[in-house]
Amino acid sequence: MTFANRTEAGRGLAERLEKYAKRDNVIVLGIPRGGVPVAFEIAEALKAPLDVFLLRKLGVPGHEEFAFGAIASGGVRVIDRHTLQTLALTGADVEAVMARERRELGRRETAYRDGRPALRVAGQIAILVDDGVATGASLLAGIHALRQLKPSRIVAAVPVAPPAACKQLAREVDEFVCILAPEEFHAVGEFYTDFSQVSDEAVIEMLARNQRAFVRNAA
Repeated sequence: MTFANRTEAGRGLAERLEKYAKRDNVIVLGIPRGGVPVAFEIAEALKAPLDVFLLRKLGVPGHEEFAFGAIASGGVRVIDRHTLQTLALTGADVEAVMARERRELGRRETAYRDGRPALRVAGQIAILVDDGVATGASLLAGIHALRQLKPSRIVAAVPVAPPAACKQLAREVDEFVCILAPEEFHAVGEFYTDFSQVSDEAVIEMLARNQRAFVRNAA
């Protein structure tokens, strides 16, 4: 089974999250960039406000699709020491990747927020969304960072993830929702017909559309 695109994947997740619809204590947080179109569909279906949760994968030099860890808002980082040892990555390699990703994290925060404050997370049910999981390191970093903001409940939702990652992530959150958990798993993109890159402009537009719609619905 594959998803036509992130829109279809988001609608599939929204069906599984229906119990959170039309509640005033639910927020949806998309991990840019690819997680935002998925999260947008969930927020639309649940009539919930949407925001971004900034997270950057730390990719192995030359094989960036494969992560050795991740960093997230709030200075949180998760490092897979086994991967570092297996691939013999040096401290200089790690620091160079981390410095680059910290700069990108700051750039995206400035661009996506456009002067708007982040949604209040404390006391809310936070649904954290990405377009898929490979190793789970990136989403795990996001969960750890999000927990520091003291939501009442953390729900992680992804369209696809390998079984081992599902088990690990399910232990870290109050609820884990995943549509596909295939044993044969090489990359997230193989489970999408269209897995084209999402632009910053598209992310900004989806956030603005949700804000306009949510203000109208709340009025």
